[in-house]
Amino acid sequence: MKLSVLAQTLIGSEIVKLGGIIKDKISKGEHIYNYTIGDFDSTQFPIPTALLHEIKTAYDNGFTTYPIADGEADLRKAVSDFIKNNEGLEYAPTEILIGAGGRPLIYAVYRAIVDKGDKVIYPVPSWNNNHYTHFTEGEHILIEASKENNFMPTAAQIKPHVKGAALIALCSPLNPTGTVFTKEDLEAICDLVLEENAQRAEGEKKLYLMYDQMYWTLTFGDTVHHNPVTLRPAMKDYTIFIDGISKAFAATGVRVGWSLGPTEIIAKMKAINSHVGAWAPMAEQKAVAKFLQQEDVVNEYLVSFKKEVEYRLTKIYNGFITLKNEGFLVDAIVPQAAIYLTVQINLVGKKINEKILNTQADVTAYILDEAKLAIVPFNCFGAKNDSTWYRISVGCVKKEEINEMLSKLKIALQKLED
Repeated sequence: MKLSVLAQTLIGSEIVKLGGIIKDKISKGEHIYNYTIGDFDSTQFPIPTALLHEIKTAYDNGFTTYPIADGEADLRKAVSDFIKNNEGLEYAPTEILIGAGGRPLIYAVYRAIVDKGDKVIYPVPSWNNNHYTHFTEGEHILIEASKENNFMPTAAQIKPHVKGAALIALCSPLNPTGTVFTKEDLEAICDLVLEENAQRAEGEKKLYLMYDQMYWTLTFGDTVHHNPVTLRPAMKDYTIFIDGISKAFAATGVRVGWSLGPTEIIAKMKAINSHVGAWAPMAEQKAVAKFLQQEDVVNEYLVSFKKEVEYRLTKIYNGFITLKNEGFLVDAIVPQAAIYLTVQINLVGKKINEKILNTQADVTAYILDEAKLAIVPFNCFGAKNDSTWYRISVGCVKKEEINEMLSKLKIALQKLED
């Protein structure tokens, strides 16, 4: 069948493919510790009671029609107040666009900025930038991040590529690693953008920064979230934020996200999303507008929510470090933020019943088959196929099963031979 070049060359979601394998095993009666999906088990992490109440009330009050294209005015005002009070960022409602979660807003950023052949700079691992660049026929400029910098890209890595680039796509806290930019590293990247734009001729396309901070409320311990505009106010002309309630309030299915940026770009993104029909539902918009105004309720929820997420991340991290100290070829990075833990399982070349684990794909399959542990390899986020690093997502982790999972993982590791 002859279809568009895009349709014929687009790669489907690697995580969805892995999810199909897991569902098949579960359907056959296997108990799988499914730590793959960046979502929440609502029995473990329900949305705030106050938000649920406001959603029901909004439907009861008949808010079931089309919302306006850039988002209901009361929600944009509530978002403006929320980010000012919590991040110190000043954005007028005209600089805010509401969408059905973060994905259509990211798509709109790419469509508004990137032309065919334009350079798009993004780190690997990172979530879906490879696919969005493919959508827009941009030139992929991959920055290979490493453990030494907590898998966050550096200005030194980016600098050789900024000449003529259209977009830098960054995320902090980062999906899939759960790590964040340091103040100094993000400042250096901002300075690169400002220096490059100062050199560009009048009328020439500027270099923009898409800054996905969907997880910014979920930081742990001494970790501090930084954003480009606070660090360098001049970056407001070149930064488009991606944000929303999906991860901050365990509300992935409620589908309310927002983007902050220069008025001209936000207007073009609005036009793109209006043709796609990617607005958040009217009732949910009305509900979130009311919920965000309840400052004490919001803060109370976040304290409890973060405590539960951090417990899971820390317990699994400590379990991996214990295994490492016992001599097994695993490792983990101290959790900083988001709902993700970065772990390493380095077993290529090991044998089980004379069968050699020849590739990292073999390792992933072995851990799933033997330990019943499903986690996402970094190659699903643009890293090389031989990367030994994985993402663990704790949104669906049951606390009482963590020790059981670690025990089965240890047994699986013990079965392997050199």
